[in-house]
Formats: sequence, C-alpha cells, structure tokens
Amino acid sequence: MSSRRSRQSGSRISDDQIIELVSKLRQLLPEIRDRRPEKVSASKVLQETCNYIRSLHREVDDLSERLSQLLSTIDADSAEAAIIRSLIM
Repeated sequence: MSSRRSRQSGSRISDDQIIELVSKLRQLLPEIRDRRPEKVSASKVLQETCNYIRSLHREVDDLSERLSQLLSTIDADSAEAAIIRSLIM
C-alpha cells in the first residue's frame, strides 16, 4: 500500500496547478471567457468545458456529414472536388 501511496503523491497535481489549468480553460470557453473570474467556480468551468467539447464534437459530425453529402453530389474529377480534397488534406 505504501508504494501505491508514494506513486500517487509523486503524480499529484498541486492546488496552484489546478487553479492555473482552470484559468486556462476559462479563457478558452466562449460561454464564460468574458465573465469575472471570481463569479465562475472551478466546477462550473469543468462543466462548461465538457459541454463545449460535446458541442464541438456535434459540429464536427455535422460538418463531416455535410461534406460527405457535398462530395456525393459532385463529379470526383471536377475542379470543385479537387478544391475540397486540397482543403481536407
């Protein structure tokens, strides 16, 4: 048990590091970026981060579907298809 405890304490993150990471996340989130920092708790930042990641996943899925539909409607040898291929490579 003591070896497990020492491994955990060696990989523990300090409170200051957590505060810094939460602050960095806060800056990346459009929903809370412009609010005063003291008005948004760390748990709210983490919740909003999860929500934002989910919304980004949905957006990627939607864009992928739209791209697939677009590619299925154009000639594979057309200039439009070449442009799309160059953008996604």
